[in-house]
Amino acid sequence: MLKKIVTAAALATLLSGCATGLSPVGVGLITDVKGPITATTAQGSKQGTSCATTIIGLINKGDASIEGAKANGSISSVASADYHTKGFYPFFGKTCVTVTGS
Repeated sequence: MLKKIVTAAALATLLSGCATGLSPVGVGLITDVKGPITATTAQGSKQGTSCATTIIGLINKGDASIEGAKANGSISSVASADYHTKGFYPFFGKTCVTVTGS
């Protein structure tokens, strides 16, 4: 009995917080949502994107920052910034930030 409790606790600890990202509705088993970060009244003619990924919460890499997206789109003035999170919990997750501006 003690072995089952320890195994269940270890499994719950291992899977908690794995492969999650931004989401306005929470992260479910399968996630594919978009949401806003910021926007101004200005229109953006350029677009840049930057992404970060996670695998089982153990391998995390990338740059999902607004600054990274600005650099990728050669943007100096931001008009809007949005994110897109996709994932299959708890195995894989990816969040991308897309910036428009001039």
